[in-house]
Amino acid sequence: MREPSLPIGALARSVGCKVQTIRYYEQVGLLPPAARTPGAQRRYGELHRQKLSFIRHARELGFPLPAIRELLALANERDSACSRADRIARRQLEAVRRRIAMLESLRVELERMLEHGQGRHVRDCRVIATLADHGLCAEAHHKADAEH
Repeated sequence: MREPSLPIGALARSVGCKVQTIRYYEQVGLLPPAARTPGAQRRYGELHRQKLSFIRHARELGFPLPAIRELLALANERDSACSRADRIARRQLEAVRRRIAMLESLRVELERMLEHGQGRHVRDCRVIATLADHGLCAEAHHKADAEH
């Protein structure tokens, strides 16, 4: 049985991404090059759809492209140790934890700025004053940024 031949638009719709994304992933080597029709149109098969779905899911989980490249290579090595994939996922988990901590810090700082009441005029506005003077921030890393 011959593998289905999908045009790029149909492939994009099947996995919920943009045509430009598929072209980019081909360009950077995450997707194998598509077959071409005599009219030079790209045609994709099930392997492309599976890899693109894998990449899309990994991107939704925040994995950077180099990590996805590693994971795709591991997926082709069916008898390799899973510990390599686990290490990549642990790195991503740590990156997510750092981002969550940073976002929590931002939330606290924004709440603190807003709790100090709004002035009737910009000259009395705590939001403007805090943004203009890092020293008014409660978060240490904001103050450290101001010193550099």
